[in-house]
Amino acid sequence: MILAALILVPALAGLASFKLASDSTRRVVLALSALAHLLLTLSCWVEPPGPAWNGWLELDQPGLLVLTTASVLFLAGAVYSAGYLAREARRTQADADQTSLLFVNAPEATFTGCLLIFLSTMTLSCVSQHLGLLWVAIEGTTLASAPLIYFHRHRRSLEATWKYLLLCSVGIALALLGNFFLSAAASSTGGNAPSLLVSDFVERGPRLNATWVKIGFIFLLVGYGTKAGFAPLQAWLPDAYSEAPSLVAALLSGALANAAFLGVLRAQQVCDAAGLASFGHELLLFFGLFSMAFAAVFMLSQTDYKRMLAYSSVENMGILATGIGLSGIAATGAFLHVFFSPLLKGALFLLSGNILKHFRVRTIEGVRGAVTTLPISGPLWIATFLAATGAPPFATFFSEWLIFKGALDAERYAVAGLFLFLLTAIFIAMGRSVLKMSLGAGTPPPPGRAGGEPYTSFLPPLLLWTVALALSLFLPVAVRETIAQAARLFGGHS
Repeated sequence: MILAALILVPALAGLASFKLASDSTRRVVLALSALAHLLLTLSCWVEPPGPAWNGWLELDQPGLLVLTTASVLFLAGAVYSAGYLAREARRTQADADQTSLLFVNAPEATFTGCLLIFLSTMTLSCVSQHLGLLWVAIEGTTLASAPLIYFHRHRRSLEATWKYLLLCSVGIALALLGNFFLSAAASSTGGNAPSLLVSDFVERGPRLNATWVKIGFIFLLVGYGTKAGFAPLQAWLPDAYSEAPSLVAALLSGALANAAFLGVLRAQQVCDAAGLASFGHELLLFFGLFSMAFAAVFMLSQTDYKRMLAYSSVENMGILATGIGLSGIAATGAFLHVFFSPLLKGALFLLSGNILKHFRVRTIEGVRGAVTTLPISGPLWIATFLAATGAPPFATFFSEWLIFKGALDAERYAVAGLFLFLLTAIFIAMGRSVLKMSLGAGTPPPPGRAGGEPYTSFLPPLLLWTVALALSLFLPVAVRETIAQAARLFGGHS
């Protein structure tokens, strides 16, 4: 019942939003739906729901971690959107024509409705234990989020949307082929026809055809990896993240990427059951380190701070893949990162929206003195950057340390050295840009842009940062056990 409510509440609210006449009513529906979704998600920690729909729906430990952070982030985005959408509604075409950004209003009904359906499809991705249903859910996230990227209806947002649709559609088509190959691997075991349930593949285990499993895993890794943002499959990502509204970019980075990564994890579960764990781990390790290196190179030369954050999301997926690829205690670090990093990455994107609103430029060189001109968002911009890049006492420090230690424990010294080097390079690249934007003499706002910071703009990222800090200092036993259990599914240990 709870699983159905988690999926249906935002879906029905989204459909209703298309028909509501009042924008203010729509914003209330968005906030209440987000709050209801979070309360339902938290109830799953108190009393885990059982399987539903013949096992097609089940909330396991990895799914619960991803769903929880997505729900928290969505509620923060819903609060942020109240001020954002009201401001966009007041903005005139004449005002848009005076800027290079050309913010052109899109119907708010479409935005709110698609945002809620996006949450519903993400939830379905988290609770799907059937590979076919998981494929449908992840494809649904693409269709629901495309209008969100196109919100400003500028030629650049149109280009970003088409890139997103085309490349993610190619990726999801490859994932579909991966499902076919896994089905072929199970068909050779005899008995009943394969059901595409993960539990069915695990039960058949060593009887699965190894060759078909390997081919299926590669297709699923490339297919879902395109959506998650692994390099070099992420060609759509910098454009989509930078052109979408900041609250949408926060959800794409902090929630959708992890939901797509769940698809890769389901494929790894099949590899593990078939006795091919090392095959999947080595491929994940390769994509993880390559993604981190790719992100480091582009972040060092980046001039647009929203694109810089987009490449930091590529790096984040690289960290997760590296941790799962190393297994052992590194897998525990990966799931610790899954739980905390989305909160901080989401806060960074929301803060980038505040900076963009004030300075009206996206270039790093065009922003100076954010700490003085934005007395709340400016310092929080620095604090969140430090937290997201692994500064203690935040849990991101411990997650990265566990992955590094996992490489040492496995005597993968070259991997450990490269991992540490890439983390350092990325910290320097981001730190140079963030500090340059934050310090110095404050840049005066454009004419007509003076004014304080509304609470709906700074409160959501502040709460995300605070929640991340509080949980880093006092991690509940239930969360700690869930992270450990999720890691054990992939060869991890505490």
